[in-house]
Amino acid sequence: MAERFHFDYIIIGNGLAGLQLALKMAADAFFKDKHIALIDSSSKNTNDKTWSFWEKNPSLWKNLPYASWEKANVITTKKTIELKLSPYTYKSVKAIDFYNYAKSELKKHSNFYFIIDSVETINTDKPSVTTSKNNYTCTHIFDSRIPSEFYSDTKSININQHFKGIVIKTKTEAFNDNTVTMMDYRLKDGAQTTFTYVLPFSKHEALVEFTYFTETIVETSVYDAFIKKYIKAYLNIGDYQILESEQGNIPMTTFAFDAFNSQNLTKIGTGGGWVKPSTGYSFKHTEKKVAKIITNIKRRKIPSTGLFQKKYKFYDKVFLKVLQDENDKGEWLFEQFYAKNSSDTMFRFLDEESTFFEELKIMFSLFSWRFIKAFFKTL
Repeated sequence: MAERFHFDYIIIGNGLAGLQLALKMAADAFFKDKHIALIDSSSKNTNDKTWSFWEKNPSLWKNLPYASWEKANVITTKKTIELKLSPYTYKSVKAIDFYNYAKSELKKHSNFYFIIDSVETINTDKPSVTTSKNNYTCTHIFDSRIPSEFYSDTKSININQHFKGIVIKTKTEAFNDNTVTMMDYRLKDGAQTTFTYVLPFSKHEALVEFTYFTETIVETSVYDAFIKKYIKAYLNIGDYQILESEQGNIPMTTFAFDAFNSQNLTKIGTGGGWVKPSTGYSFKHTEKKVAKIITNIKRRKIPSTGLFQKKYKFYDKVFLKVLQDENDKGEWLFEQFYAKNSSDTMFRFLDEESTFFEELKIMFSLFSWRFIKAFFKTL
C-alpha cells in the first residue's frame, strides 16, 4: 500500500486521550470512510502508568480493569472514614493493557494509520503536521502535547500532583484486597499536603504510592524514603519484593488550555486541560470529552464546543486556591469532603454531573474561614 500523506483527522499522541478518541471513532459508522492517523514517537509497549477511576455499570471497558473494589477508605490523623462505593465500583487499569487493547482494536480497521515519528511543528491555518520524516495534511488536528506557554505561565494557579509508587509482593497475606486506601494522611512531609495511596491487587500484592499536592517537587529518593517508611510502620511489612515502579507529575492547574482550541485544532488529554484540576483524575473525564467531540463532529460543530462547564472550573479554582495559600490544609479539606458527604454525592460532583443542591451541600461541608477567603479571592 502506498504511503498516505493526507488524512481527515490527525491525532498527535497515542496516550489515554488519543487512543480513546480513536477507539470512539472506530466504533462509529460515521467515520468508516474517514482516514485517521495516530502519530507518536513511542510504540507504547511499556507499562508506564496506572489509571484508576470509579464508574457505574455498564462499562465501556468490560474486562480491561486489572482489579476492582467495592469499598474504600480515607485515613486522617483523627479518623478513618469508610466509604461504601455502591452504586459505583473503583477500578484500576494498567496502561500496557489499555495500549494493547486499543492497538488491537484499531488495527482491525483499514482507515487507521499508526505513524511512529516525532512531531516537530503544526500549522493550524491550513492544517498540517510536520514530523522528523514527513509532512502530513488533514482537515483537523487533535493534539495531546502540553502547550509550551504552560511552562512559563505565572498567572495561573499551578499545583503539582507528583508521586512515586511501587508494586510490592509479599510471601504472607498482608493486604485487605476488598478495600482501596484512597488517601492516608498519617505520614507527612512537614506542613504540606501529602498522603499515601494503596491499591491492593490481591492479599499478596499492592501498589503503594506516596503523593504530594504541592507547588514544588522533590527528588526520587524522598518518595523512596516515605514509601519504605509507610510499608514498615503502617502496613507492618518487613519482607517484600518490588515488582515494578511508576513515577509521575500531574498538573493541577487553572491554566487556560482550552484557549488553544480553534476551528482546525483541538487540544486533548493533559494538553487540553482534561485532567480534573482538583483531583488529577482523567480516565472518565476523557471518556466524556471524547463522546462530546464525536457528537460535535457529527453535528458539524467545532469539535471543542462545550467541552468545559464554567461552574466546575470555578469550584476547582477555589480548591486550588486553598492549596496554594495554605497547603497544609489539604488533609482538613479532604477529611471534610469525604466525612460529610455520601459517596454518590461526591462522585457525581467530581464527575461534574451534580445538581445545584448537591453542590451547595458540598460547599457547606467545606465551610470555613480559609474556604471563604479562597472563594472571594477566586471571585
